[in-house]
Amino acid sequence: MRRIIIDTDCGSDDAVALMMALKSESVKVEAITTIGGNVPLQIATGNALMTMEICAAQMPPVYRGAEKPLFRELVTAVNVHGDDGMGDLDLIHPTIRAQEGHAADIILRLVEKYPDEMEMVAIGPATNIALAIMKDPTTMRKVKRIYSMGTAGFGPGNCTPVSEFNVYVDAEAYHIMLNAGIPVTIIGFDVCLGEAALNRQELDTLSNSGVRTAEFAAKCNRRLVEYNLEANRACFLDLPDAVAMAALLWPDVVLEKKSCCAHVCFKEPETYGQVILNDGRKLAIQEGFGGKEPNVEVCTKFDNKKMKERLMTLLIKE
Repeated sequence: MRRIIIDTDCGSDDAVALMMALKSESVKVEAITTIGGNVPLQIATGNALMTMEICAAQMPPVYRGAEKPLFRELVTAVNVHGDDGMGDLDLIHPTIRAQEGHAADIILRLVEKYPDEMEMVAIGPATNIALAIMKDPTTMRKVKRIYSMGTAGFGPGNCTPVSEFNVYVDAEAYHIMLNAGIPVTIIGFDVCLGEAALNRQELDTLSNSGVRTAEFAAKCNRRLVEYNLEANRACFLDLPDAVAMAALLWPDVVLEKKSCCAHVCFKEPETYGQVILNDGRKLAIQEGFGGKEPNVEVCTKFDNKKMKERLMTLLIKE
C-alpha cells in the first residue's frame, strides 16, 4: 500500500482533499502536517482535526508546522474561505488533539523510515517542506514524489495576475522545493476550473445525501461558493486541493502531463509568486532559461467526468 504525508493549510477545499485520502483504501496516510496559509496555523490545525474526526476513517497523527513563511508575514485567504477557513458556520469543535513535534521533523522522520517509498501531497504553502529540505537535504531526496497544488499552471493567477495563492504565500519555500532534486508533480490552478469544479446539482447531491462527510464537504465550502457567485457570477465550487489529491489517488484521471523547467519568481514584488513554466517548445532564444533541463512534471489535462464521479462516490460512501 502506498504511504503518504499530507501537508495542508486546511481550509474548506483542503478538507475535501483530506476526506478523499482518509476514506481511500489504496493509501495509508502516515501523518497530516499543518501550515499557516488559508488561515493561521492554529485554525488550520483545528480544521484538519475536525475533518478527520467527521470522516471517522483513517486516524493518522496531526503535527503543527510553521506559523509563517520563511521571510515574509503570513497572507491568508479568509476573504475566500471565511475567518475560520470553513465557511464560518461554527462547524469546528475537534475533541482530538495534535501531537507534539514540528512538522518538518516528522516529515524527515517518516522519509527516513520509508526511504524512496513516502509520497507527499502539498496542498498549502511549501514552508514545512522547505524547512525539512534545509535541515536535511539528503534525506529529503529520498521522498518518492511530491504532488503539489501550486502555480497558475499555464493560466492566469488567482492571487495576483500572475501568481497562485499557495506559491504567493511563500515563493522562496516553493523555489527550494522545486530545486531540491525531489520528483515533483504540479497540479496548477488552471486545471481546477471549468468542468473540474462541482456544479449546483452536484453540490445539492452532497447536501441532501444524508451522509455526514458529504454534508460537511458542502457546508464548509459555503463561503467559497458565495465568493464564486460574487467574483464570477456563477454557482460552482472549485476544489484545487481535491484535484491534486485525485492526481495521486487515481493516476488514470490524469490524461496529459508535460515535463517542464519551472522557475519561481521571488525577487520583484510585481511578479512575486509567479512560476514560469517552459514545456520544451522551441524558443527564439535558447540560451539561459530555454536551455535548462526539466525539474517538474505539470498536469495539463484531466478526465473531469471520471474524477468527479469517483469524488462524489467517495464522499457519499458510509
